Amino acid sequence: MKKSPIFISCLLILLTGLSLAGQNAKPEYSVLNKIPVPGEGGWDYLTVQETGAGKLFISHGTVVQVVDLATGQVAATIKDTPGVHGIALAMELNKGFISVGRNASVKIIDLKTLAPIADVKVTGENPDAIMYDKFSRKVFVFNGRTSNATVIDANTNEVVGTIALEGKPEFPASDNAGNIYVNIEDKSLISVIDANTLKVLKSWPIAPGEEASGLAIDNETHRLFAVCSNKLMVVVDATDGHVVANLPIGEGCDGVKFDPILKRAYSSNGEGTMTVVQEVDKDNFKIVETLKTNPGARTLALDPRTHHIYTPTAEFNPPAAKTADNPNPRRTPKPNSFYIMDIAPIKK
Repeated sequence: MKKSPIFISCLLILLTGLSLAGQNAKPEYSVLNKIPVPGEGGWDYLTVQETGAGKLFISHGTVVQVVDLATGQVAATIKDTPGVHGIALAMELNKGFISVGRNASVKIIDLKTLAPIADVKVTGENPDAIMYDKFSRKVFVFNGRTSNATVIDANTNEVVGTIALEGKPEFPASDNAGNIYVNIEDKSLISVIDANTLKVLKSWPIAPGEEASGLAIDNETHRLFAVCSNKLMVVVDATDGHVVANLPIGEGCDGVKFDPILKRAYSSNGEGTMTVVQEVDKDNFKIVETLKTNPGARTLALDPRTHHIYTPTAEFNPPAAKTADNPNPRRTPKPNSFYIMDIAPIKK
């Protein structure tokens, strides 16, 4: 239906007013602390151990560093993980699973002692995102370079299957009832995997979202939150795949988490912001804040017990000069400048 110019003008005024109201609202989050973490190299995913004293597992260069969240100090370092990407925790089995990209393997550790248990070769190249599914007691390892996933039995540490995917997999999520969802980045799809049969059941387009990386889920309302390279968070119905909503986020996002208590999704944007989205109900969502962080903070972890959010970055060297072979040179982190921002709700 065509709209009159007067109607459109009124609508624009209303939307502008709503936008300004959101910008003028009192902040709800702040960077509470910066936790320095020694060492060099890049970083990727990080994971909170939610039980016990609370630990933060961080992929950093060729190691995984473990921060004691009570003290803010590095308590341990897990070595021999070159090209590390992600860490998945199976608390009931006392095991951690680390995807080691350059070795095309998964390192399994004892969560109490952090001692190595086994190194398991995957059935693809560049294992990246990794997830432990409590429902099936399987570990799903998504191999970015070969468009497949390796499945490991978390009890026996044995590879039990390989799942062919339609394109490059990014981050997964589980409904804890037998369905595994994973972003297929280069196809702008979400694929649904049966955790028992290890078959792809269906794939859903996420337009207008493009090239989604991070994925989170609200298992109460059955809503998926996919963060995309075209600066959108797309909300998808996990039962039938239809797009429920899309919201603007910042540039360079690589991670999203959902707080099931506060009903909020958090998008970490590499440009140096974090977008906070409130789930009003299963079909309505609103941005409550865009928090300034620091450039490079593109992944994140959430502690649902404390509602603290952790996002890593570093200080950067100036970019190298552009060349014909490298027209967009990446900035490199300064040695020993890596740190974790501890973001917390402001107490009122």
